[in-house]
Amino acid sequence: MTAEILALRDVRKSYGTLEAVSGISLRVDAGETLALLGPNGAGKTTTLGVILGLLSQSSGEVMVLGRAARRAVADGLVGALLQSGTGSGLPPGTRVGELIKFMASLYPVPLPPPAVLERAGLTSLVGRKVDRLSGGELQRTRFALAICGDPELLVLDEPTVGLDVPSQRSFWQTVRAFAAEGRAVIFATHYLAEAEENAQRVVVLNQGRIVADGPVTDIRDAAATKQVRFNAPDARPEILRELPAVQGVRATNGTVILDSTDADATVRGLYQSSIAFSGLEVTAAGLEEAFLALTSQEASR
Repeated sequence: MTAEILALRDVRKSYGTLEAVSGISLRVDAGETLALLGPNGAGKTTTLGVILGLLSQSSGEVMVLGRAARRAVADGLVGALLQSGTGSGLPPGTRVGELIKFMASLYPVPLPPPAVLERAGLTSLVGRKVDRLSGGELQRTRFALAICGDPELLVLDEPTVGLDVPSQRSFWQTVRAFAAEGRAVIFATHYLAEAEENAQRVVVLNQGRIVADGPVTDIRDAAATKQVRFNAPDARPEILRELPAVQGVRATNGTVILDSTDADATVRGLYQSSIAFSGLEVTAAGLEEAFLALTSQEASR
């Protein structure tokens, strides 16, 4: 049986009359990488704060390997890389190696600093001052600090904001290698492509509740939408919207994409219409379309 790393049971967090988290129950096992998605105000940051013991839940239970969240963090079982805001969040003038050595000394059973540097890809930068690091190097340094305690659970909040594409790819290679050792990783992101590429499992939050939970393919299926794509330079949007099961229409330079809840019905309607088209393709909706559909469905209830 797979080991349970993180368990949330009916967790609620209120600020006065506002309930930011509304009865979330969630289990994350060893080896899982989970992406936490949701629009602004969905409860992602509050949920991560409760998991890290930075916030106290109003009710419910949060356990990491059978320990309360704050105890687990103090014991080095949880590592975190949070948004840094402006600046690096690291003390200027400090060398990378010195910083890692100091951080490791704070934990009861740390990873040896040379192992931390190697896993984070920082061995060649051990003597460099943090204020002379590039954006990607800074993020790898912050990742190194997060794993100094040899955590079983790694929590990342918008970890690649502001990084260029090569730095993002390098960062996620480092995270995937760490997760492959049997650790659990949970990360919040606004980049849906990032979740699709790096998460085995996706949890979608909206208005403080879980509205979907499963592999990316299951999340797509839950939205029950497909894309019907074809070339139709002369097609009029108002006619396209009248086709059966069409929920959305996008037309750019003669290429039309229809979001459909019943692709078979849409295609039949297209063939029966007077629309001249070519190059017909039907594909499953991407994670972005599924995310929008799921959150809009929840908001309309």
